[in-house]
Amino acid sequence: MPDQVPVVTPDRNELMQLVQQLHASASPWVPSGFGNHLHWGAALQPDAGPTLSMARINRVLQHAVDDFTVTVEAGLPLEQLQLVLAEKGQWLPLDPPVAGPSSIGGLVARGLSGRLQHHYRGLRDQLLGLSLLRSDGTAAKAGGRVVKNVAGYDLMRLFTGSWGSLGLISEITLRTMPLPQARRLLRVSGPLLQLQELRQHLLLRSPLALEFIQWRQGPGAAALMLGLVSLDNTELQHQQQQLLQLLPLGLELDHCNAEAEQPVAADQWLLRLGLEPVQVHSLLQSAAAMGWQLQLGAASGIGLGLAKLSEMAPYKVETLRRACKQFGGYLTVLQGPSQHPIAAWEDAPSRRVIEAVKYQFDPLQQLCRGRLPGVCSN
Repeated sequence: MPDQVPVVTPDRNELMQLVQQLHASASPWVPSGFGNHLHWGAALQPDAGPTLSMARINRVLQHAVDDFTVTVEAGLPLEQLQLVLAEKGQWLPLDPPVAGPSSIGGLVARGLSGRLQHHYRGLRDQLLGLSLLRSDGTAAKAGGRVVKNVAGYDLMRLFTGSWGSLGLISEITLRTMPLPQARRLLRVSGPLLQLQELRQHLLLRSPLALEFIQWRQGPGAAALMLGLVSLDNTELQHQQQQLLQLLPLGLELDHCNAEAEQPVAADQWLLRLGLEPVQVHSLLQSAAAMGWQLQLGAASGIGLGLAKLSEMAPYKVETLRRACKQFGGYLTVLQGPSQHPIAAWEDAPSRRVIEAVKYQFDPLQQLCRGRLPGVCSN
C-alpha cells in the first residue's frame, strides 16, 4: 500500500458515523481489512480517497460449537480465527492467504478460494450470514447464524469477490468443520499424458479421500499435488498404498512438506487463471515454454500463475491470457509492476448489469474508484 494514501482505522463505535460523514460530503474512500493487498487487481484512481481499515474491529462474536458456525468481525485475521477454532477441534477450511496476513473480511471481498475448494467448496459456499455498511452508512444484513437460514437476498454471493466496490463488510458468519487429525501432501511426477490419465482416474473412480488435487508446472516437469486427509494415520497410510497401486508405470510418488509453501513476494507476478479442467494439461505445455509457474486445480481449472517480475515482461502476460482464452478461460492480474500496461481484468459480458448493481449500492460512486470487477477501466 503506497505510503501517501491516508489510512483511517476507526473502532466499532466510530465506524458508522465515519461512513455517514464521508457520504454527506460525497467523499470517495476505499474499504479495507488490513490494507496489505490494496495493490492487487485494477489500480485505484488517484482520487480514490482514504483507506478505511477494519483492523481494530476484530472480535470473535459467537462460536456455536455444536452447530459448527462462527460469527466474527471483518477485521479478524484468518490465522487468529483458526487458533480460536482449533481449541474446540474445529477449523475454517480455507487456504492460508498466498501473500501474507489477511482479514476475514478481506478474504471475502476478494473471493479467491484456493485449492481446498476441491473438497470443501468455495469461500462463498461457506458463508451463512453477512452484515455490511452501504456507502451512505446504512446497515444491512443477509442470511443468519444457522446453517438452514435462507432469509433475505443473497448478498453473501454478491459481496464475495466485490473487491470493496459495493460496501464495507462488517460481520461474517461462516460454517466450520471438524479439524482433520491426519493429513499428507504427496507429489506425483512424470510424463504429462500419464499424469492426465491419473487425474481422470482419481476424479472419476478413486476411493481416496482427497482434500485437493492440483496441477503444478514449474521450471521442471509438470506434477500433480495430492492432499490426503483422514481421521487417523493408519487410514492415511492405507490410502497411500491404494494410490501406489493406481500409479501407471513412469510416474513417481514423493512426500512433500506442507510447511515449505512460500508466500508470494512483492517482486513476483501473481495471476489468477481459470479454464476448463480438461484443457489444463494443454495450457501447461504452453506455459512451460514461456517460463510460468502454474498452480491449477485439477478438478476446477482455477488457480495461480507466478513469475519473477525481472524475468517476465508484461507482453508475456498477454500471451498467457490469449492462451487461456484459447482454451475457454480467463486471466486476472492480481499483482505486477507498479506501472504496466496490462489490464487487471477484461470486461465481463454482464458489464451493464454489474454497473447497474454498482449504482444501486453506491450511487455517488464513492467506493474504490477505478476498481469494479468485470469492468475494465484501462
